[in-house]
Amino acid sequence: MLENANDFGQELRVRRLAAGLSLGQLGQRVHYSKSQLSKVERGIKRPTTELARLCDAQLDAGGGLAELVPTQRLPSPLSGPGHDDEVWLMHLSKDGSSSFQPVARRSVIAAGASVLVMRVSDGLSQPACAEGASTALDAARLLFDQFRRLGQASGPGSVLPPLIAQTHSLEQLAVGADVRTRRELLLLASRYAEYVGWMAQESGDDTAALWWTERAVQLAEAGADKGLAAYAYVRHSLISLYRGDVSHAVQLAAHALKSKASPRILGLAAQHLAQSAAVDGDYGTCMRSLDRARELLARDAAEPDRPVLGASHVPDVVAMFRGWCMYDLGRPRQAAALLDVETERIPEHAFRTRARYGVRRALAHAAAGDIDQACAVTTEILPSVRLTHSATVAADLRRLSHTLRRHARNAAVRTLTPDLTAAAIRTTTS
Repeated sequence: MLENANDFGQELRVRRLAAGLSLGQLGQRVHYSKSQLSKVERGIKRPTTELARLCDAQLDAGGGLAELVPTQRLPSPLSGPGHDDEVWLMHLSKDGSSSFQPVARRSVIAAGASVLVMRVSDGLSQPACAEGASTALDAARLLFDQFRRLGQASGPGSVLPPLIAQTHSLEQLAVGADVRTRRELLLLASRYAEYVGWMAQESGDDTAALWWTERAVQLAEAGADKGLAAYAYVRHSLISLYRGDVSHAVQLAAHALKSKASPRILGLAAQHLAQSAAVDGDYGTCMRSLDRARELLARDAAEPDRPVLGASHVPDVVAMFRGWCMYDLGRPRQAAALLDVETERIPEHAFRTRARYGVRRALAHAAAGDIDQACAVTTEILPSVRLTHSATVAADLRRLSHTLRRHARNAAVRTLTPDLTAAAIRTTTS
């Protein structure tokens, strides 16, 4: 790490001098102090990825500075032995908490748990009349919308148990249904499983997130929909990006884009490709990918009787992504302007979505030097952050806290710090 810091410091000094800027002048542009930049240039202080991107943008380095500070890469959640022969056990506690544990199928059988599973499912797997299965399908569709609404206003632990139970119930109902109804039941079950995967990721369990996403693909294929397989690559791409494996994220998104999936899935893949390019400091690829995403999503023919894949509470998801990409590209002022507009359009009841993009909006303002505005935005969305217990929001919240610590003398920062610290700890440990 020290060697990387020294390489970055030397390159930063060369590019700063070539641009005719003093340490103080560059510090004013990136909102870092002269002493902090001096320590970075001398290799005494390790540069953050945020500083690298800001300097890269200000010095027109075209990614040359950002690539010297690679994002920390975490091991893949599926880097161990194969998990195809696993089942998942759900533990519910009296205090309302829940947990999930992967167990080898052989161990479950040895423990006798399979007998319990069979007893529970026996009542569901009996042949059902067509009218009964159709009624159950309609009810499950209505329930799905309510689960999504609940997921916007509570932590993942509140929705994961009933979502998983409903997914299994739909699978069992499909066994005794006629061909057409069976297909619809399996397709709806696949959407439930995909949402389970997203909530598992929100709880911080990437392994469960990928497992359930793959389960969603299997259910969709059983329902004669092979398009969801490409969406699995999109979801895996996002997880890889969050874990700092940008090259893998790019490969997965590009692979999905080459598929024959629906325009919506291809559009979501293009969005994640844009995100990865932004993290990599590649402005041109990022903008081209966002334009492609907008074109593909505009061609999407929504099916009113099927749940929407991906974000469903963001009016203009491409514009929102563009704002966040600007932040990753070291252009926080442009990012803040876009995010200010788009977050105002998020529905009031979508607390999880408001928390996610609200924290990113605050981050953009803080990186742009608008500290009072960053604190005002943070104060506004902290109740939503506490309510939804999101692991992905927690990561951005830690970045925000780190950024604001550089401005510890600011009165708004001093007022906000106790509540921000408490929220960061609670969101990380819940």
